Amino acid sequence: MSEKPYPSNSLHRLIATTLFTGYIPIAPGTAGAALCLIILWFLPEVHSLVLISIALIIFVIGLKSANTLVPEWGKDPGKINIDEVAGMTVALIGLPKTAVVWFTAFLVFRFFDIVKPPPIRRLEYLPAGWGIMTDDIAAGIYSNVCCILIFKIL
Repeated sequence: MSEKPYPSNSLHRLIATTLFTGYIPIAPGTAGAALCLIILWFLPEVHSLVLISIALIIFVIGLKSANTLVPEWGKDPGKINIDEVAGMTVALIGLPKTAVVWFTAFLVFRFFDIVKPPPIRRLEYLPAGWGIMTDDIAAGIYSNVCCILIFKIL
């Protein structure tokens, strides 16, 4: 019996596609970010250090799953959307947990994730999972800074 050329690890598929929302044919990245927002909304409010820890854990697990699936699915396939979950989590760090603030963070995050202003676009060229994950972390940072300026300083 011959080995399959690619891993068929269901757990990596479950993680990389954020509970299979990556298979949604239209806007799978938006679906992953929205699911993240909904899950975090229904969790008790947590300290910023906890959100940073959650984002770091998602990043590490997402990196492993993306690296496992890139040989089979290709460079930065749309169905891998765990990167949006990590980035959305970063976007929410330190922001007040109100519907207006979090929905704004969601919209700003999706804007930066889609438009990819410098240097976000360059991060996509990092190898395999690194390129997939880091551009969304950067989009999350941009979103977080914008939302802090909008809601905490202005």
